[in-house]
Amino acid sequence: MRINNRIIFLLLLAFICNHSIAQLCQGSLGDPIVNITFASGTNPGSPLSAATTSYTYFGGDCPNDGSYTVRNSTSNCFSSSWHSLFNDHTGNQNGYFMLVNASLDPSPFYADTVRGLCSNTNFEFAAWIVNVLRPQACDGSGIQPNLTFTISRTDGTVLQTYNTGLIASDQAAQWKQYGFFFTTPAGVSDVVLRIFNNSRGGCGNDLALDDITFRPCGPAIAASIDGFTSDSIFYCEEIARSFTLRTSLSSGFGNPAYQWQQSADGITWTDIAGANAVTYTASLSATAEGSFRFRLATGEQANFNSVKCRVVSPVITISKGKKPTTTMNITSPACEGGPLTFAATGGTTYTWYREGGGLGVTQANFSIPEADINLAGKIYVKVEGTAGCFNIDSAILVILPKPTVTVSLDSATICNGSSIRLSASGGIAYQWEPAAGLSSAVVFDPLATPAITTNYIVTVIGANTCPAKDTISITVIDSIQADAGTDKTIIKGDAVQLVNNTAAGIYSWSPGSYLSNPVAKEPVATPPQDIDYVLTATSLAGCNTDRDTVQVKVFNDIYIPTAFSPDGNGNNDTWNIPALKAFSNFELVVYNRVGKVVYQCRNVFIPWDGYYSGSPLDPGSYVYFLKLNDAKNRFYKGNLVIVR
Repeated sequence: MRINNRIIFLLLLAFICNHSIAQLCQGSLGDPIVNITFASGTNPGSPLSAATTSYTYFGGDCPNDGSYTVRNSTSNCFSSSWHSLFNDHTGNQNGYFMLVNASLDPSPFYADTVRGLCSNTNFEFAAWIVNVLRPQACDGSGIQPNLTFTISRTDGTVLQTYNTGLIASDQAAQWKQYGFFFTTPAGVSDVVLRIFNNSRGGCGNDLALDDITFRPCGPAIAASIDGFTSDSIFYCEEIARSFTLRTSLSSGFGNPAYQWQQSADGITWTDIAGANAVTYTASLSATAEGSFRFRLATGEQANFNSVKCRVVSPVITISKGKKPTTTMNITSPACEGGPLTFAATGGTTYTWYREGGGLGVTQANFSIPEADINLAGKIYVKVEGTAGCFNIDSAILVILPKPTVTVSLDSATICNGSSIRLSASGGIAYQWEPAAGLSSAVVFDPLATPAITTNYIVTVIGANTCPAKDTISITVIDSIQADAGTDKTIIKGDAVQLVNNTAAGIYSWSPGSYLSNPVAKEPVATPPQDIDYVLTATSLAGCNTDRDTVQVKVFNDIYIPTAFSPDGNGNNDTWNIPALKAFSNFELVVYNRVGKVVYQCRNVFIPWDGYYSGSPLDPGSYVYFLKLNDAKNRFYKGNLVIVR
């Protein structure tokens, strides 16, 4: 069959128009006469009234086909094939919405009778819908909701109908508003709303419904303030002012009436007596403070007394703040290098600045530990209040120069017990710290006799009472004390290094005989017989000279006695080998006749008293072994007799 191209075009155009997005009011709206929000509370919400829906109420989350629930949230339904909703359309976490799982056959799922509308008036119907099915669910071919909204008289006569077309699923849940406008006939104030789901149930066709509204729709209303480009203004002057508020209407009302209204919070509106023209003069006193909201309500004269028949203009907001009452305190006059404090009150935010720049601090109170003389001048603080109004306060900052301090020397070195004269100039008063070791702490030139190295700090007070400081460092050299260590023992022909435990200084040894270097700190000595060496030490600062003597005992050889008599008579009571003092590494062992060790020592020789384990040994013959662990690796063996 041949089809006329014009007929195809008209059919396509009708389909597109019937499935377009929400056909909402293009003029001005009134306050919602009906606002079905499904209330709020904890999960689950109560069932809807029996006449409202033919679906079965489900008390939990995730209703099955042909069921619904009332929730403030839904989560992970059907293995997360549904979007999780954590609040209603308005973002209220406790706000309910109707969660619907469509029945298998197309059917109405919501109906309600709306009463008390104005007759012969244009109304906008709107509702918020979200397709809760995820795009990837049902293998990507899930059923999409297709809703028809119908407004009819109570006798069933259809006044207006609107079809959403297929409501596509989104990667993220999105509430979308759908709606249209209709006109109530004369004498009709009650209408019936039905929402019909044209799609079949199964895998998909699942949705959430929220915020169903009926609002009067009228001509477009523009609102402005004479002399301003915005319908929202703010000012801070503490004077009385008047503003002319003006509106204009597009065509639509045959005989319009007007009423200006005022609100403190933008929610509750009150008629202004006598304000019944398209313009209104708003007067604010000098002491008024806060936000003042105005709007014009208009409608047909015949039914204007009913607020349900009115539409309203955009809100005009006039906000008036108050300059904060401020205080400002700064340290002035202040001394150069001394502390500065800044403080302001009366606002919520603060900005400090000065002529020529600088500061840029945004705290109410702050301090500067050391004042720079270049900060002197006029200081400002901008103090802002809660409403955005501000006040600027200022003060002159005077910074007095500190005195120029001159000291007689920066540093010096003295011997312990010596004195040195300190001196400072540039002021009228002086204070030295620490006072220890000074002849006076409050004169310009005290005599210093410090016991230890000390940094003396002088504070000089100028004629303007401002202070300045400088430092003199005195290093104290202690008296030197010569220390040549303990006496030494060697075998003739051996060498020994002398020890010098003295602090840093200048050294010499005398006599210089048999020394590797008489002016070395620790020379090597090789004397052929006993000798005393004298160490002379002079401090580096020349403070004093001190001496100490060390004896070098020289044995011709190692003499090992072959007998001793430990009988307590004070004569030959111990077995003693004095020459072992010359050796720092040796081993000495004495055995009895059966080979048992009865005495031994290592590295440090202790004369033997003939005892073993606290008891005297029997008289008789014993065997000794002596090994010298030196470069010559000498070894001695012999008999030892104990005589009693």
